Amino acid sequence: MAIKIADIKSEFERATVNDYQAIINVYKEDERPGVIKLVQKYEKQLEKLAAERARLALMREFEHKYSDYSFICGIDEVGRGPLAGPVIAGAVILPKDVEILYLNDSKQVSEKKREELYHEIMEKAVAVATGSASHERIDEINILQATYEAMRQAIEKLGVKPDLLLNDAVHIPDVDIKQVSLIKGDARSVSIAAASIIAKVTRDKLMEQYDTVFPGYGFASNKGYGSAEHIKALKEMGPSPIHRMSFIKNFL
Repeated sequence: MAIKIADIKSEFERATVNDYQAIINVYKEDERPGVIKLVQKYEKQLEKLAAERARLALMREFEHKYSDYSFICGIDEVGRGPLAGPVIAGAVILPKDVEILYLNDSKQVSEKKREELYHEIMEKAVAVATGSASHERIDEINILQATYEAMRQAIEKLGVKPDLLLNDAVHIPDVDIKQVSLIKGDARSVSIAAASIIAKVTRDKLMEQYDTVFPGYGFASNKGYGSAEHIKALKEMGPSPIHRMSFIKNFL
C-alpha cells in the first residue's frame, strides 16, 4: 500500500535540510503528481542551500587566508550617519568554519532575518561584544574618532583577546593587535558580517527605546537617520537630548 502524500509531506516537514536528499531518494520514483511536486520543491531547496553554502565559502576567504591565527575578530560599526543617537561597534570572534546560513552585511538582510542571525551569532560565537560612543562624544571629538573609540571599547570587552582583527574599511589607531582592513568587508567576511549584525540589532533596539522616551521624531522607524519625517519634526520641535548638534546645524 502506497504511503499517503500527506504523510510524505509531514516527513519532509519534520526533517532537517541534511535529511532532505535521503527522503528525496526514497520517493523520487513515485509517479503521483503530488509526490513529484513535493520532491521538486525540496530539490529546489537543496539547490538554494548549495548556492548559499557556496556564497558563504567565498565570505570565508580571509578567515582561511589567516587561518594560522587562533582568534580572528570581525569589527564593524553602525550609526555613523544618523542625526541622533550613538555610534555602535560590534566585535565578533567566530569558531573556525562555523556555518551560519544567510549571514551577510546587515544592510542586505531583512529586520526579521537580522534578529534570527543575532541570536544564532550569540549562541555560536566564541566571543561577542559591543562598544558605543554617545551623541555628546561624537560632537566632542567628531564621528570618525568616536567610531574608533567605540571599536576599541568593543575589542577590550571581548572575553577572549583576538590575535587578528578584520575591519570594515578602517584601521583603528592605538590598538596593539594586527589589523586587516577590507573595503566593503561586511559583504566579504563572515566575521565582519557577524559584527555588522550585532551592531545593527543592538543600535536599532536602543533607538526603539529612545522613541518611547523622546516621541515625535520617529526614532523607532528611522533609527535617527535623516528621514523627511525626522527632519520635519526636528524643525517643528527642536532637538531632543540625544541629537548630535554637530549634525543638525543646517536644520535648525
